[in-house]
Amino acid sequence: MGNARQIKLLVTLGDMAGIGPEVVLRALPLVQQTAQLTLVGNEQQLMACSKRLGLPLTDHPIIDVPLAADQTIRIGQGDAVSGDLSFRSLQTAIGYCLKNGYSGVITAPIAKSAWLAAGHHYPGQTELLAEMAEVTRFGMLFVARSPMTDWTMRTLLATTHIPLRQVPEVLTPEVLTLKLELLLKCLERDFGVENPKVAIAGLNPHSGEQGQIGREEIDWLIPWLNSQRQRFPHVTLEGPVPPDTLWVSPAKAWHHLEQQAHHGYLALYHDQGLIPVKMLAFDQAVNTTIGLPFIRTSPDHGTAFDIAGQGIARPDSMVAAIDLAIELAVQRQVNGHN
Repeated sequence: MGNARQIKLLVTLGDMAGIGPEVVLRALPLVQQTAQLTLVGNEQQLMACSKRLGLPLTDHPIIDVPLAADQTIRIGQGDAVSGDLSFRSLQTAIGYCLKNGYSGVITAPIAKSAWLAAGHHYPGQTELLAEMAEVTRFGMLFVARSPMTDWTMRTLLATTHIPLRQVPEVLTPEVLTLKLELLLKCLERDFGVENPKVAIAGLNPHSGEQGQIGREEIDWLIPWLNSQRQRFPHVTLEGPVPPDTLWVSPAKAWHHLEQQAHHGYLALYHDQGLIPVKMLAFDQAVNTTIGLPFIRTSPDHGTAFDIAGQGIARPDSMVAAIDLAIELAVQRQVNGHN
């Protein structure tokens, strides 16, 4: 792992009324012991979680984010108190990444409703990360490695948390150009892929059937793809691939070695990309924010308030998120990037 022991990463505890503290405590003994991990959250609540569930308390340092004397966290019930705590924890972690030499942050899940209850109006953690890092070019990349074949699935969303009816309006050649550039940079810098093969989904059923059930492909998506092939001659761009067949080769590669699988997939809207990711890799998928000046990974699950405090939360996705952050940090170090 080279100089991985010099790498410093932060792990936020997320909404502490949910399963965040539990999955972090369960994950830490299972991850690569090759980086300095510092936790960010309320230390007293973490100790209470450790005692309540009989989990060993980590010896990793923690940056304490305090609660007021009259504030309490109600396990299983996300509210303004837990929302504000998770918001301030993420703010703290971002500040340390920007100013204190940390390579990145692994974020435990938060509840958007709890953020709203606390007066923090953000669609999610990604948007706060981008705002504090002062970036406008960023994307949500979902990464999952098959435990059967070791093949890695990488799916970037062109659009994220918007109503489905708005997708055709928001999708433009400019948006797709931005996302493709982010994906190619990530594949080459963070995953060491020299000549990437990328598949781009169509928007309509059967990619429009030559304009019979939608004209977006004919009117601008195919011309856009042709222009990008000229811009990136070293990249193989396939598409627009009919969405119902796009995920056949990843499914084969996930279960059996398949040479036709691509290095990256560009899905045009949220569920088009995430349904196959979660069907194939629910416990292994990691949400990665690309385009930030530091690494950000997150397990691909929510706060699970319904099982919080019961000691049954699985740490698999958190383990994958921490391990991926370490691997990305090592790769950037090898390549001479911060």
